[in-house]
Amino acid sequence: METTAHGTDESILTDIGARLSAARLSRNLTQAQLARSAGVSKRTIERLEAGQSAQLTSFIRVLRALDLLAGLELLLPPPQPSPMDLLRRAGKTPRRASGGTVAPPAKPWTWAE
Repeated sequence: METTAHGTDESILTDIGARLSAARLSRNLTQAQLARSAGVSKRTIERLEAGQSAQLTSFIRVLRALDLLAGLELLLPPPQPSPMDLLRRAGKTPRRASGGTVAPPAKPWTWAE
């Protein structure tokens, strides 16, 4: 069971369903037991395991019941600060230009200044 970024929606759903089924079976749970524990219908478990669409809240409930909710952290990690943000937080100023536009000076420069 290998999910790739290039898989079709259907193949990814099928893979997720197979993984849910394997997780349920490794815990020696029937679909009905998992449904009861997750607070969803048995039909929802059947749909998820068959790779059919279901509500995201149902999916989250099933992951919670299987004690797999922490895996969402890997699926969607929190956004990380950009390197520029890290430099600013450290009190350092950037050493290269960002490539953005620079405002013209308030008055023209002359040699006399």
